[in-house]
Amino acid sequence: MFNLILFGPPGSGKGTQSDKIVAKFGLVHLSTGNLLRAEIADKTPLGLEAKNFIDKGQLVPDEVVIGMIDTMLEKHSGAKGFLFDGFPRTVAQAEALDKLLALRKTSITKVIALEVSEEELVDRLLKRGATSGRTDDTDESIIRKRFSVYKNETEPVAGHYKALGRFESIKGEGSVEDIFAAISGSIEAGVTAAV
Repeated sequence: MFNLILFGPPGSGKGTQSDKIVAKFGLVHLSTGNLLRAEIADKTPLGLEAKNFIDKGQLVPDEVVIGMIDTMLEKHSGAKGFLFDGFPRTVAQAEALDKLLALRKTSITKVIALEVSEEELVDRLLKRGATSGRTDDTDESIIRKRFSVYKNETEPVAGHYKALGRFESIKGEGSVEDIFAAISGSIEAGVTAAV
């Protein structure tokens, strides 16, 4: 099983690249945001628990999110692997995910981080904000704050996977095709090593 975490700050192209990775490599896309919305819509016990926290303006606890991920792993037990998007965001989440995957006799094979300069990200998000209707993409100070939060929370997670020898940084600037070619090369090397 090939399990990939795709990292990147807001505007780095994770969504675009995730779609291409899933199509080419046949991985199950596991976006925690989509997972939370689906569980809440389906009124599952975990979804109702998550909704209770969200309705109070609180973050959904890690154990609830891990429970949802476990359900997804169970549902797709015959999958070639998973693409984790938006999770883990903290070292505690990374450690919890590692434990869950170990229980299922698998692990994170590779972590790929899309590296994009802050100025490029601000430019991309302001352009996206002009057409997407997303208010968080129209204010430069909010964009810079999101970038700062990403940097502070994610760099320790990158360190966790660097220590395990599973982390690779890829330049996230250039054409979508060039970036995808670099990601594909990294995944293919990881798939070969995992077999």
